[in-house]
Amino acid sequence: MANEPNNHSTTQQYESLTVPSPRTNGNGHNGGPLEKDFSNNSNGDSTYGNPYHLGAHHDPDDALKRIHTAGSISISPELFEKIYLSPKNRVHGDLRKTFANPTPLALIGFLLSLMPLSCDLMGWRGAGGNSAAGIGTYYFFGGLLMVLGGVGEWIMGNTFPFVVFTSFGAFWLGWAATLQPFYNAYGAYSTTSNPADGIDTVGFHSSFAFFFLAMAMMCLIYLICSLRTNICFVFIFLTLFIAFCCLAGAYWNLSLGKAALASRLQITAGACAFVTSLCGWWIFFSIMLAALDFPFQVPIGDLSHFIKGASERADENV
Repeated sequence: MANEPNNHSTTQQYESLTVPSPRTNGNGHNGGPLEKDFSNNSNGDSTYGNPYHLGAHHDPDDALKRIHTAGSISISPELFEKIYLSPKNRVHGDLRKTFANPTPLALIGFLLSLMPLSCDLMGWRGAGGNSAAGIGTYYFFGGLLMVLGGVGEWIMGNTFPFVVFTSFGAFWLGWAATLQPFYNAYGAYSTTSNPADGIDTVGFHSSFAFFFLAMAMMCLIYLICSLRTNICFVFIFLTLFIAFCCLAGAYWNLSLGKAALASRLQITAGACAFVTSLCGWWIFFSIMLAALDFPFQVPIGDLSHFIKGASERADENV
């Protein structure tokens, strides 16, 4: 390609973060679109010493010139972390140049399941019944889309989003299966001929509470790990941790016959989950703006530079 920069070592250093090289025709015009960072923050002329790096400081015209002339364009760590919800990492191959970003797919499945559930837990407009009306949503949005998005993150080499999305996809599948009579989750506790009576037994309430306790422990680990991602992710796992703790407490109090306290804990869990949903929608909006090349972006509070990774520290000591 004309004007191809001859800085092999610099390009090699950022090859895991590069977007597809522009395809040109005989006239030198691009043959395919690229995802670019058009933020307007001004931090200087180049990032990490790479003149073909698109960072937050490039304006649209400058970025477009670089895309027309560069053979390899790297993504800034902030944009990478925003798109993939993970600090930048290095992977082999060109998978990120070939496949679409799976992150928003998993996010939309999560949000379209969690937001209605949070409203049900709070009892808005007479909602309730453990949100059994949303069983189909939990299967095909929360379960299917999150597992598909998680597998996509695994293909891209993004371990943290892969584990988060697939584990929550399994949570939604498990929640839906528990509410569906076919699996006899609560029917096994019934002492009558009506399987539905099992859902009000001490055995079911106490047993189900341990599931939420385990989810809370999982979210606590995710919360600690998210300190290297962004503020929105931190708030998501913080509020989810509180929500799952409250749900565990609600079911244990139901087993003790303390219905009033259990109801308050359930409402608190719903409120925390609603805050989780708002943070999730903000991240989803931010990712979609970046994916569609909007000339403006919304911040999600990048934290990847505040806690440096072990590999970054090792590179600094060399």
